[in-house]
Amino acid sequence: MLDWVADPQIWIGFFTLVALEIVLGIDNIIFISILAGKLPPEQRDRARVLGLAAALISRLLLLLGLSWVVQLTEPLFSVVGHEISGRDLILLLGGLFLLGKSVTEIHHSMEVAPGGDGKKAAAVSFTSVIVQIMVLDVVFSLDSVITAVGMVDELGVMIAAVVVAVLVMLFASGPISRFVDSHPSIKMLALSFLVLIGVVLVAEGLDQHIPKGYIYFAMAFSVVVELLNIRMRGRHSKKKEVTEQEDPTPKMQ
Repeated sequence: MLDWVADPQIWIGFFTLVALEIVLGIDNIIFISILAGKLPPEQRDRARVLGLAAALISRLLLLLGLSWVVQLTEPLFSVVGHEISGRDLILLLGGLFLLGKSVTEIHHSMEVAPGGDGKKAAAVSFTSVIVQIMVLDVVFSLDSVITAVGMVDELGVMIAAVVVAVLVMLFASGPISRFVDSHPSIKMLALSFLVLIGVVLVAEGLDQHIPKGYIYFAMAFSVVVELLNIRMRGRHSKKKEVTEQEDPTPKMQ
């Protein structure tokens, strides 16, 4: 019954699936980190844990309901000759929700007054943040589960890979969230990623496939460039501090 445990091909599929699940979960971590960052500091870790727990539960439920997931790909109706399935509807609605949420967050980030972050965070309901995370978890989980079904045949391997991937995401979410919170430019970049992911979800819902490799490469490249910018700004700040210490004479106004 468990002969597949000794099969090296199964283990190759398992580790490959874990890696893919982690990559596919990056957008989920970004979304959770940004929403949790709106809460008071003492509630953020709890929100991240609950958000990733919801992600794990939704993935496992979808895996256990594989027959239902498969039926989601069957056309429900047609619009102007274009067939729409249950999966298409979920991706479309999820993509539109993500687009609206990301654009709203970008607007708030640009309009918020200096020093107003604490008041804004305190006004955010913990329950509303968790509900928003759970809504997007379903969309992200659907993509994750479809990938799992296409990668391996054993349900036990799928479940194990998803659990391991979510545990890795859980440990990584804290440092990622703190880094995003402490660097406003990274937060804006992360919100831009969510806009991009929303566009991809809408396109997928309309059967316009965009290779994920291009998306993740663009995201990784942008992050590397921004990290270089952060390091350069840090060096300039240190150089300026050293210069001011060496020449303490007040400058003429």
